[in-house]
Amino acid sequence: MRHCVRIAVGPVQFRIGSDWAGPVAALEHLYAAYPRDDARPADATVRLFAARPWRRWLRPSVHIGGDFVVPGALPLPLSMGLLAAEMAMNLQVALGWRRHLLLHASAVARDGRALIMSGESGSGKSTLAALLGEGDWRLMGDEFTLVDPAGGDAFAFPRAVSLKNEAIAEVAARVDPARLGPLLAGTPKGDIRHLIPRADAVVAMHAPARPALLLFPRFGGAAGIEPMGEGEAFVRLTEASTNYVALGEAGFAALTRLVRETPAFGITYPDSAAGIALVEALWAEAAR
Repeated sequence: MRHCVRIAVGPVQFRIGSDWAGPVAALEHLYAAYPRDDARPADATVRLFAARPWRRWLRPSVHIGGDFVVPGALPLPLSMGLLAAEMAMNLQVALGWRRHLLLHASAVARDGRALIMSGESGSGKSTLAALLGEGDWRLMGDEFTLVDPAGGDAFAFPRAVSLKNEAIAEVAARVDPARLGPLLAGTPKGDIRHLIPRADAVVAMHAPARPALLLFPRFGGAAGIEPMGEGEAFVRLTEASTNYVALGEAGFAALTRLVRETPAFGITYPDSAAGIALVEALWAEAAR
């Protein structure tokens, strides 16, 4: 590819190539503080390319490729090249990673223990993780949480946090503007802006944390807490895992241990302040 960059996020070493300089430059800005080891073999390869040579200049549109692809996926305009790159990075991990049980979940850590939050798009898990990560929690990631099949520890995947719509202004009011990427308006997911995690989260991204609390947040409605049984938590997390089936017996054992050893709750909340209050209350209870 004409333009290339290597990025390490948690245990995953990406090799990203692009027909255009813009997406690579945007990634280099977001991930400037992340460790670089260009000699290490890549775990995942991403390609951002034009389907026809003239598409590099004439109404440029970005197709996503790499080790894994989604047949028939529509391209994005070059103005959303950063979004295409992030989507491609997530795709390679979701479809190709086998070293850990992969959960589509946000996670933060405190005192060597992890809070894992899983939910559908719009549940607010990414916003809660981002806001907690600006306090006295370590952000582990907003997209994936990696669970060690052997020991059960959680490992971080602290890529740039994808803030959406109303969450952009809420988080932007609390952070240095230099930690925010460009505003990507009118994407298929709405307005998006990326938040660079704090330096301590990047430095500690290889440090494991023991799962201590599982939450299934739902944004909207009165604040409430509902204890969740092992069976329901297990089913929800199988639906949230992209490699549970591929891992076979190891995946089953890892997920069984996780739900048996970790208390789980569903929470509803009307706003971020209420959500954070519920998180802190449940965390204090779990610490007893």
